[in-house]
Amino acid sequence: MATREIIATNLAPSAIGTYSQAVKVGQLVFLSGQIALDPATMQMVNGSFEDEVHQVFKNLRAVAQAAGGSLAQAAKVNLYLTDLSHFAKVNEIMAQYFEQPYPARAAVGVASLPRGAQFEAEAVLAL
Repeated sequence: MATREIIATNLAPSAIGTYSQAVKVGQLVFLSGQIALDPATMQMVNGSFEDEVHQVFKNLRAVAQAAGGSLAQAAKVNLYLTDLSHFAKVNEIMAQYFEQPYPARAAVGVASLPRGAQFEAEAVLAL
């Protein structure tokens, strides 16, 4: 049975529930969903939808780095949006954090997210 390693960093928001920032099992790292919390204040970033998306990807990047990897090693990314009309903007911003070949991905429209967030993302890395 593979050993589970809990990944944690102060450079991303601490868990606000019954979960870890990430769990490494073998060469896979499962990154928990991130919303646009500022890791220093644990408050939602104030600003535009674009600001939220950037903060989410910065948070994911910090956890990926704490696991010894990077977003370039993402095998799968799941995106959650409260308004799918923002999908094109998410694609545009995501291209600033991920390089080709891009990971597999799902994008889901949801009714609501924690803390009133408009966007959340999670990922699986293959180290």
